[in-house]
Amino acid sequence: MSRRHTQDDTAHVPRSRPGTTGRRREHTGTEPVTARSALRLRLVLGVIGLLVFLLGTALFALWAGTVTERDVPDPTQLTVLAVICGVLALFAAVDLVVVVLRLVRER
Repeated sequence: MSRRHTQDDTAHVPRSRPGTTGRRREHTGTEPVTARSALRLRLVLGVIGLLVFLLGTALFALWAGTVTERDVPDPTQLTVLAVICGVLALFAAVDLVVVVLRLVRER
């Protein structure tokens, strides 16, 4: 008879911080216990993303100002694209702030 494994079969260890609820699984593989993010790579990609989305915002906004309602794409579509690029640029800027703060904290 084969027995199926359930979640209860795996070993659980309590969280290390007091006051937290739930259970955390024990490390069983080769994953590092002190894994770190590639912050310098995130910094480079964040800068590139910020520049691309700022450029996209400016270009779509300028293009939306020069077309008429009869043109394809119309100004509303271009404005929506400019807003989307602006929001993505905002996310990239916030990510850059987080990355820079983490880099400063590492030093």
